[in-house]
Amino acid sequence: MSNYNEQFLKQSPLAVLGVLRDLHKQQVPVRLTWNAGQFISKILEVSPAQLVMDFGSQSHENLAAQKATDIQFMAETQGAKVEFTLPKLQTVNYLNLPAFSSPLPPTLWFVQRREYFRINAPLHPFYFCHTNLPDGTPFDFRLCDLSLGGMGALLDGPLPAGLCAGMRFAQVEIDLVEWGKFYFDMQLVTLSERKVVDNKNETVSTPRLSFRFLNLNPAVERELQRIIFSLERSAREKADRVK
Repeated sequence: MSNYNEQFLKQSPLAVLGVLRDLHKQQVPVRLTWNAGQFISKILEVSPAQLVMDFGSQSHENLAAQKATDIQFMAETQGAKVEFTLPKLQTVNYLNLPAFSSPLPPTLWFVQRREYFRINAPLHPFYFCHTNLPDGTPFDFRLCDLSLGGMGALLDGPLPAGLCAGMRFAQVEIDLVEWGKFYFDMQLVTLSERKVVDNKNETVSTPRLSFRFLNLNPAVERELQRIIFSLERSAREKADRVK
């Protein structure tokens, strides 16, 4: 579900409880998403024993949610993003009104805004990445966007056969040109397509890959943060010149 470094994963029951209590206290809207739909809810009560969520505004959405499995939850506060997954929801009566209930998630992602901020890579020069597929075949792609949690990439050709989400790649080389070359252990999270309309008014589809970084050490993280800030500043200065 998420494209974040594992250091942002809360695994302690007390830490999970604390984050959910903060969402409840601040009355932060929570989006529930599953294969067949989604709706916006809020936390009505949270305790070590259970999480109680409000019903949605549409009856058909509530019925669908009762049948859904592997439901994804996402909330954004002013300073952080929270994500977690629950396998199933139960219906309960809460203060004489229907509601959803579940045990607390065993883990959740808590990512401060500065940590999941994602900056687009410049169109020139391209930042190229190099690694090998499991069979040893060279695999090259170019950086699309970058954050402390991971990166997006674009392919200039078709997807290699056998490429699938969950694959891990060791010491992927990323050539950041003026900042030098970096080497990351990464996991492929999702495969999708980026669609743009070219100057001939034709839609062009390009394979897009989302990776998350693994085992990022503090020194490299600090350097990445410096690069992200520099890219953001350059993009802002370019936008100001265009105005």
